[in-house]
Amino acid sequence: MLTSGGDCPGLNAVIRGIVRKGIIAHGSSFVGIRDGWRGLLEDDVFEMSMLDVRGLSGRGGTILGTSRTHPYEDGGPAQMREVIARHELEAIIAIGGEGTLSGAARLVRDEGLPIIGVPKTIDNDLDATDYTFGFDTAQSIATEAIDRLRTTAESHHRCMVIEVMGRNVGWIALHAGMAAGAHAILMPEFPVTFEQIGAWVTSARDRGRAPIVVVAEGFVPEGLDEQVADHGLDSRGRVRLGGIANRLAPRIEEVTGIETRATILGHLQRGGSPTAYDRVLSTRFGMAAVDLAVERRWGTMASLKGTEIVAARMSDAVHSIKYVPRSRWDEARILFG
Repeated sequence: MLTSGGDCPGLNAVIRGIVRKGIIAHGSSFVGIRDGWRGLLEDDVFEMSMLDVRGLSGRGGTILGTSRTHPYEDGGPAQMREVIARHELEAIIAIGGEGTLSGAARLVRDEGLPIIGVPKTIDNDLDATDYTFGFDTAQSIATEAIDRLRTTAESHHRCMVIEVMGRNVGWIALHAGMAAGAHAILMPEFPVTFEQIGAWVTSARDRGRAPIVVVAEGFVPEGLDEQVADHGLDSRGRVRLGGIANRLAPRIEEVTGIETRATILGHLQRGGSPTAYDRVLSTRFGMAAVDLAVERRWGTMASLKGTEIVAARMSDAVHSIKYVPRSRWDEARILFG
């Protein structure tokens, strides 16, 4: 098994679920692949037993390590086949988000490699599953942070702008904002003007509140042409988003006359121990992935539908992004201002 892409709470619980279910129910043996696709390309693997996964449910990060290595680098599929044959591996369980599962689906489709997926992303933007693990922890951390910032905002009669993760979708902003009673929630899916943001903030102030604005990092106000990125490019050539809160705060203060401060939560949302919900979901995903591997259902992944864990095609999960629908935006807007 391997973990690839960004880390998030729940990865270790998946690993534990895979190993324990595989050994106890199927008599399987396992190797861990270090640092995602890099480990499979460079033959950086080690044997794993139940002792290796002891006490992992509540531990954040990933004991396997992760990277953003592309599966078609450094020899690609041909090199992977050699490593798979050398260790007599019957299946690879790839745990990751959109990039990982896209690569895994391609390796199954074009190269015939035996890969099963487990969907992971704090953004909750993968199709073919109701929720991904990591999301509940991220929204819970964001909610707690907003609650804490509210008390200092009220003490100083300030407006607070809190930036959360969300490159293309606003699920974290939506859930954390609604949970914490934000007076405006700004998401990539629904641009609004600076004037509208100012109106919501002023309305909250006029009711005697300290205005709270929650914004996803990928939000683009009407009138701007692109997302705010203050940190250059990542290893995949994508802009490193972050800083929209710092752009919004002075504009809000200018428009409303309310002293305004910005806080960027950043990687706090991805670190630390997973919530109980994510621990359970991760464990169930891991156990289901083992069953799919035993059944040789290559190209599928564990998926949550309602409260049941089912199989879904990895290609369906990455075919399109799961955006926040208009109905959820309209529902939340009733609470703004």
